[in-house]
Amino acid sequence: MPKTNFKPGNMLYPVPAVLVSCGDINNFSNIITVAWTGTICTNPPMLYISVRPERFSYDIIKKTGEFVINLTTEKLAYATDFCGVRSGRDTDKWKSCHLTKEKADTVQCPMIKEAPVNIECHVTEIKELGSHHMFIADVTAVHAGTEYIDKNNKFHLEQTNLIAYSHGSYFALGKQAGTFGFSVKKGTQTKHRKK
Repeated sequence: MPKTNFKPGNMLYPVPAVLVSCGDINNFSNIITVAWTGTICTNPPMLYISVRPERFSYDIIKKTGEFVINLTTEKLAYATDFCGVRSGRDTDKWKSCHLTKEKADTVQCPMIKEAPVNIECHVTEIKELGSHHMFIADVTAVHAGTEYIDKNNKFHLEQTNLIAYSHGSYFALGKQAGTFGFSVKKGTQTKHRKK
């Protein structure tokens, strides 16, 4: 296919659009939408979020050294956008988005009850990289909605209607295109190559 050369920039899409809660459940807490986030390591479990220093939540996370990543769904699309374009300096995002604070196990900041997955994190390092600073964190607890766990204790994340962010828009994740390792399973190689 023909291509044009764009200037260097962030064109790695789609990316998760997550709601990051920070602060103290008993005092002040805030929510920020983050798209620059991802997995760093499996063992120990680690991830990162990158935040602009001028964002209101930046100082909160830097001071407390903890945050919660809350996965987002189609039902949370409005809140996901709102928490990314409004500042906690002058807006109570919990109230404005009708979100419910839920107590975490290992951090003081609240989890978002409406999210299907909540990932508690302790910051281990902050890398000042330029426009964004990267908070590298250990995962200290994960909470998953029991309504998506079957009788065999399998978590069906695909049933939660997760959303992703791509080049200025939010998208609901679509139909399954394969499973891990399907390209080397017997009987699937020829079938998929013919398509």
